[in-house]
Amino acid sequence: MNRYLFENLFGIQGFNIAWYGVIIAFGMLLGVALAAYRAKKNGYTTDLIFDYILIALSIAIISARIYYVVFEWESYADNIIKIFATREGGLAIYGGVIGGLLSAVIFCRIHKFPILKMIDLSIPSLILGQAIGRWGNFMNQEAYGEIITNPKLQFFPYGVYIDAVSEWHQATFFYESIWNLFIFVILMVIAHKKVKDGSLLAIYFIGYGTGRFFIEGLRTDSLYLFNMIRVSQLLSFLLVIGGLILMLLVKNGKLKMVDYTGKYLLKNKI
Repeated sequence: MNRYLFENLFGIQGFNIAWYGVIIAFGMLLGVALAAYRAKKNGYTTDLIFDYILIALSIAIISARIYYVVFEWESYADNIIKIFATREGGLAIYGGVIGGLLSAVIFCRIHKFPILKMIDLSIPSLILGQAIGRWGNFMNQEAYGEIITNPKLQFFPYGVYIDAVSEWHQATFFYESIWNLFIFVILMVIAHKKVKDGSLLAIYFIGYGTGRFFIEGLRTDSLYLFNMIRVSQLLSFLLVIGGLILMLLVKNGKLKMVDYTGKYLLKNKI
């Protein structure tokens, strides 16, 4: 399988466009379009989302890289310059999520927009982008699970054939993609109802954290803490706990809904 959609583009040697990048970009564009649609539907201008993306995109990518490098430091300790060689791979989705949330905090403080409203507008786009992005792992033949030795189980979507090792492995990238789509549907259904700010974030934390915890246990390329704890499983567990706490706080009215009257309201647009 060729991991590149275009090779030596415009006749420039080494100027390649990878399927992974195209798929990730498509997921981002679709996510932005969905967030803009939801913002307008909830009475805000699309500028709210576009202005946020200007901050979030760069921070999320940098955060995803930092996260990966920190937990794979032995691969970079002897050659620091490799940290900037992102074309070789090495972006962690949890780092991107952390960067996105940090961006939301920064954006909302600058523009005095309610943070939970902002996150709830964006969270369905995030999980949709994650579902689409996992197919980039398919094109790169990565993020797969344990080897499948039973010939009766050597079929897609249960398994995927990995050319590099000439073996069938569990298609964990596919499992997570489908699980994320399931969470996306739940979020969109609930979003149609009048729910308190923070509700969608809580559901995302619980839903994504639960699925990722179990699927991560099947993968063969996990990042480890102290060579014994899968980092993504630990964070998934913390996400679920945090989501349950957040849901209780929202349900009990401990987190108040904040009204917004600023420039991003549609009725304020001249």
